[in-house]
Amino acid sequence: MILPTVDEIRALHERYAPSDEALDLVFTHCEIVSGIAEQLVAQTDLPVDADLVRVGALLHDIGVYRLYDQAGHIDHRNYIRHGVLGHEILHEEGFPERLRRFCSCHTGVGLTRHDVRNQGLGIPEADYLAETVEEQLVMYADKFHSKTNPPTFLTADTYAARVEKFGEDKVQAFGLLRARFGEPDLTSVRVRYGHAQV
Repeated sequence: MILPTVDEIRALHERYAPSDEALDLVFTHCEIVSGIAEQLVAQTDLPVDADLVRVGALLHDIGVYRLYDQAGHIDHRNYIRHGVLGHEILHEEGFPERLRRFCSCHTGVGLTRHDVRNQGLGIPEADYLAETVEEQLVMYADKFHSKTNPPTFLTADTYAARVEKFGEDKVQAFGLLRARFGEPDLTSVRVRYGHAQV
């Protein structure tokens, strides 16, 4: 599989972003997640395709652009759909399923068809679970940065506390990722981007 370059991915973001502000928010987040994932790759002994992780991280949130309204605001009520929307965008662009899954399988610590049905999530009933090491790394790295206004970095403890409201199974899933991949050092990336940590 031939992977797109960083420049090609940025051009894709530019094509779908409805505004410069949206591009700055979403693409910067994807760059941050890519950097965090790169750090996690460097500290793991697991066999990992680092290039695939980088590409997956840079693509994972492209579906957010389809949630912007005419006024330039994100439709937070339907935010759960951004992964599926990203999967659709990459399908329309001719990307292989292996790359499309980074979009649809990174939300939270994974969504099961049971989650979708019981919570009425408004996405097709299916399992949206990170399966490969690369998918798991991108999903996990994503938990350490939030596109809030203003954007913030999260510690592992902060995210663990936030995921409690979704059930003990989600707490355990995050704990397994944490044990498997360790925790990133957010110091340098916080300084580079100037976002606060919570």
